[in-house]
Amino acid sequence: MANLMEKYNQEIVPKLKEEFKYKSIMGVPKLQKIVVNLGLGQAINDKNLLSNAEDEMVQILGQKPYRTKAKKSVAGFKLREGLEIGLKATLRGKKMYDFLTRLVDTALPRVKDFQGIPKNSFDGRGNYNLGVKEHVIFPEINYEKVQKILGFDVAFV
Repeated sequence: MANLMEKYNQEIVPKLKEEFKYKSIMGVPKLQKIVVNLGLGQAINDKNLLSNAEDEMVQILGQKPYRTKAKKSVAGFKLREGLEIGLKATLRGKKMYDFLTRLVDTALPRVKDFQGIPKNSFDGRGNYNLGVKEHVIFPEINYEKVQKILGFDVAFV
């Protein structure tokens, strides 16, 4: 399949413009960014886990995610404010469409018992949220070198 950005610009935009009677191309909805969030609460005990997850996210996303910190202290989880417990990356432009192409063409078909993406994950403003349970569905990840199987959230804005 061709890059999704080319397909969107050449095929989808004209069809949407015709179907919904948009006067300008600027009225057609388009994907602004993709936000990938990986919460890693186990990083409280194992600092090496966060750096390994960061290396694997670089392979998947093509850019380095930034580390997120805890906003509040929670004694029950032995969590202190300011402790690094997650990773987050915002993809835009070419990297966004490259990631989306790999997600749709190679990663999602590798999910066991894949039934399609649920329609009820849309919010009221046109954003879509998708949870990926295993990061090893991406071909960039070497399964033998994985320390822990991670799940992450993908938000299409």
